[in-house]
Amino acid sequence: MTVSRFVVDPAPPAHTLTNWQILAQVAERDLNVARLAEGHLDAATTVADLGGTAVTPGSLWGVWASDGASGSEIRGRWEAGSWRLSGAKAWCSGADRCTHALVTADAPDGDRLFAVDLSEPGFSRADDTWQGIGMRSCGTTAVRFDDVPARAVGEPGEYLWRPRFWHDAVGVAAVWFGGALGASGPLRARSDGGGDEHDAAHRGHIDAALGAAGAALREAAAAITDPGARAESILTARRRALRVRAVVEAAVETAVRSTGRATGPRPLAQDAVHARHVADLEVYVRQSHAERDLAALGRLATELDGATPRGLRL
Repeated sequence: MTVSRFVVDPAPPAHTLTNWQILAQVAERDLNVARLAEGHLDAATTVADLGGTAVTPGSLWGVWASDGASGSEIRGRWEAGSWRLSGAKAWCSGADRCTHALVTADAPDGDRLFAVDLSEPGFSRADDTWQGIGMRSCGTTAVRFDDVPARAVGEPGEYLWRPRFWHDAVGVAAVWFGGALGASGPLRARSDGGGDEHDAAHRGHIDAALGAAGAALREAAAAITDPGARAESILTARRRALRVRAVVEAAVETAVRSTGRATGPRPLAQDAVHARHVADLEVYVRQSHAERDLAALGRLATELDGATPRGLRL
């Protein structure tokens, strides 16, 4: 599979649901390809939102915004009329194949987002340190920039402090959703061939969980597509993203657990494609911050609703 086949239209926000549906369809078969496609789409929507270097056909972009890892820090400096980047960045998916990347860095005027052509001298990839089986085909490594030219995208701090950042964060959950569909494949095949009441109960559990997750994604896409979405509060956008991601993450856990309980160890032991898919999914869904995200969601619910749960009304 190639990434470029699957991203329909990066222009936000009109094609949000279509793009998420495509990401989910790809993720059902190959989470590594879907991860790279999601990053490319994220870059395209970010550039369209903030302005900057266009994401052109034939290119493959990553968004490398992970911070906090030991020794992972990039600094930007303005010199002779252009920006230059130096430093290291960890957790860079697609580092072995991306042609361009959006990279967060510290600059004299604040935190900034930069677009970088990875063919420029001074860019290098670290040796492959990925030891796990899951998401191994995604080409995630640390990278280093040594005085690499870059173009600023947006204003200082603007990348994180806008509703569209949280709109795009829901796209990750669309990939998780597709991954959960793929993970439940052996149970669907087993119950379609007959199965028993035990299989039917587990399939029903998965159907309810994925039905709720799909509804949450469709509702989020409709809200993002609404013309007023650009003007909504960043708190509202963040709450929606965290809520949808929590619902989908729970559906992923249900799909993996119920499929394993119904089918036993055989698919994980004897079906290499399924075993690899589950390993990929269990790594990818950890892009969620788990209870930390739930705590953030709870604080937002308190701040936005107080004692009146307006965000929960039908």
